[in-house]
Amino acid sequence: MSKFLAIDVSSRYLCAAVSDGAKNSVKYIPDCAYRQSELLMENISSALDEAGLGVSDLDFIAVVVGPGSFTGIRIGIAAAKGLAAGAGVPLMPLTAFDLVAYNVESENFCVAIDAAHSHYYVQGYGVAPFEPSYMSEEEVNSLNCRVFGREDLGLKNYTKIPAESCILNSVAKNPANLGKPVRALYVRKSQAEEGRK
Repeated sequence: MSKFLAIDVSSRYLCAAVSDGAKNSVKYIPDCAYRQSELLMENISSALDEAGLGVSDLDFIAVVVGPGSFTGIRIGIAAAKGLAAGAGVPLMPLTAFDLVAYNVESENFCVAIDAAHSHYYVQGYGVAPFEPSYMSEEEVNSLNCRVFGREDLGLKNYTKIPAESCILNSVAKNPANLGKPVRALYVRKSQAEEGRK
């Protein structure tokens, strides 16, 4: 049974989950925007302690690479890479879309992630899949499918899946990603980049 740490600070919440295959420890803070860097390591340490594991006991470390908060994504990736390098273990990248999708049982659906200012990052799954896109609220609401996410979003046909319950199942269902390169997934440019002339 694999022992792993999974990290998600790609949104306004923080999630650090540890599993030894039989026992799970999940540390979840629903709103820590702008505080991920100060809270992440202590919550990782707490989850490891609760599971009775050290970083050196892990088989791999999973991390959500986006899309979402540009700062949060960078914090999560940096922490995961640092811990993995120190422990000599591989990484597993997870997208914020797959984090939700691996917890949905439906033939045709979309995953939406808050991109601020009434816009969303959206990806389609099932019979009518489409690549990650940046959409307005009107565009998302016009899609002919159910919409899932891990945040409180005021979208039509929307179902929220609790963020703290997403990550462990996503890791278990995504073994093919183990050892793949970990790169930030940005669906659009940051506001600073868009503001440059």
